[in-house]
Amino acid sequence: MIQARVIPCLLLRGNGLYKTKKFKDAVYVGDPVNAVRIFSDKEADEIVILDIEASIFQREPQYELVAEMAGEAFMPVAYGGGVRTLEQIRRLIRSGVEKVVINSLATESTDIIRAAVDVFGSQAIVGGIDVKRKLFGGYTVMAKSATVETSLSFHQHVQNLIDAGIGELFVNDVGRDGVMAGYDMALVRSLAQIPVPLVICGGAGTLMHLREALDSGASAVAAGSMFVFHGKHRAVLINYPKVGDWDEFFQR
Repeated sequence: MIQARVIPCLLLRGNGLYKTKKFKDAVYVGDPVNAVRIFSDKEADEIVILDIEASIFQREPQYELVAEMAGEAFMPVAYGGGVRTLEQIRRLIRSGVEKVVINSLATESTDIIRAAVDVFGSQAIVGGIDVKRKLFGGYTVMAKSATVETSLSFHQHVQNLIDAGIGELFVNDVGRDGVMAGYDMALVRSLAQIPVPLVICGGAGTLMHLREALDSGASAVAAGSMFVFHGKHRAVLINYPKVGDWDEFFQR
């Protein structure tokens, strides 16, 4: 049986760790290095670190902070935010990052993905897409932390990323971010047959939400609020179930 991956998604804003709701209303939740240390102690499968301001302000990745976070991680680390060149990808990998997520730049051109795959291999390059459900159906591809609405066809953009050679697809649902009411199952099912692993993010609030996404075709599930908040008052408490608590629940 294949063990599903359950991935905490951490949002960087400056030197702090934040959590958003629908990509807005960022709330400070703690020190990012300490958060990675805790998730590592709790034996999280992987971790995704996204700088939510880098692309907006055209800022390079914070290499020293990323290296410090990666140094606390005894699990694979993926980083996204502000990535625009091969040299930046090289520096991130040297900092201890196993995977680099390319999102906003790919809405302009997939050339950097093709070049990066040639140099670093497809396993190191993740195609990221922030999507927002349209009022009457379908999805809009967003860029720069969902501050820019593109005219791209969602499913054509997915295909373009696959054709460029990505090793994995990370899809973040803007409208469900931080809501904890469950993933968009229609979105997951629409991507179930793509030939690369699908990581879905945005909406998880319970173990059943994770299970539903996996059953609907996701290869891995990512969550933020579920792993940093606790209770109806959303008290900050970094949590991740013990390994033995959900092995049977997530095997398939």
